[in-house]
Amino acid sequence: MLRAMTKTPEKSPSAPPERPDLPEGDESAAPARSAIALPSSLAGSGALDRLVETARDYAKAAASENTLEAYARDWSHFARWCRMRGAEPLPPSSEVIGLYIADLAAPEGKTPPLSVSSIERRLSGLSWGYAQRGMRLDRKDRHIATVLAGIRRRHARPPAQKEAILPEDLRAMLATLPHDLRGLRDRAILLIGFAGGLRRTEIVSLDHGKDDTPDSGGWVEILDDGVLIRLRGKTGWREVEIARGSSDDTCPVHALAQWLHYAKIDFGPIFVAVSRNGLKATGARLSDKHVARLIKACVRDAGLRPDLPEAERIRLYSGHSLRAGLASSAEVDERHVQKQLGHASAEMTRRYQRRRDRFRVNLTKAAGL
Repeated sequence: MLRAMTKTPEKSPSAPPERPDLPEGDESAAPARSAIALPSSLAGSGALDRLVETARDYAKAAASENTLEAYARDWSHFARWCRMRGAEPLPPSSEVIGLYIADLAAPEGKTPPLSVSSIERRLSGLSWGYAQRGMRLDRKDRHIATVLAGIRRRHARPPAQKEAILPEDLRAMLATLPHDLRGLRDRAILLIGFAGGLRRTEIVSLDHGKDDTPDSGGWVEILDDGVLIRLRGKTGWREVEIARGSSDDTCPVHALAQWLHYAKIDFGPIFVAVSRNGLKATGARLSDKHVARLIKACVRDAGLRPDLPEAERIRLYSGHSLRAGLASSAEVDERHVQKQLGHASAEMTRRYQRRRDRFRVNLTKAAGL
């Protein structure tokens, strides 16, 4: 039935399969190296070949490594889904895509359905995958757009929000950390992440100075009154200013300076692994997963949300809990919080505010009623 709906033309046994030039069985590999090449009408040369390699490197840097990995998984899942149903992933078929997202929203058996946001992310991954293969997926085609609209209408729910780490929570978490080199590092991670409203990927991407490493996402400058962080965000570069705190125990600037001093870091990644004996900082940049694991471990050790079972309360917290904590705690004009978090709109900032006076601005009275 699926073959009939997708109108896949029959192929003779001798006809070559219409598939990308990928290793057999490697459906997830994005053909980045074949996506950018010299046109057939242009003769190659050493200089042009080097430009091709340079262009491929720039194309690879167009998205973050985490995004590329997620898109590769999306394509792999879709290709496997097609094989199991006798369909071909190439060329793009809006009818097949419509059936695919319908199956994601209402799968058979014990497979859990995906949320609307996850399905939309899958579509973004497929669009990227087709683009890398020189093809275009028309997401506005009725076979995709109407099915997705129905999924949104029937299944859309408010996004599940992670618990905010408030100042009192953060103090309890810091108290669980040891007073050794690892403890200094993790204390700086938590305080800089909270005070800067940083994402976990932004925290671990920081370097000591500008252009220290090719994979840097920004660098820091310690000044008399605080820390100035220059970050390469999703929409370009932005500056994050972190002022000194009222106490050394909770001051992010002091914590960062202590870590840099005792770890003897004056070049390259700031947040790096520590040797097994805990006496020396290595040059290996931490993964963003370390931030998530650190937060969950500190939440458990600090006993936050004792009213819930341990597994459930740990699930409530993630790297975004630091950003939500700053947005929920800073008693300042909303536009300052918006700038610190790097949000394009005040509405996005409000999503991070777990506690706020929703009726502080009374438009009813302001209108004269």
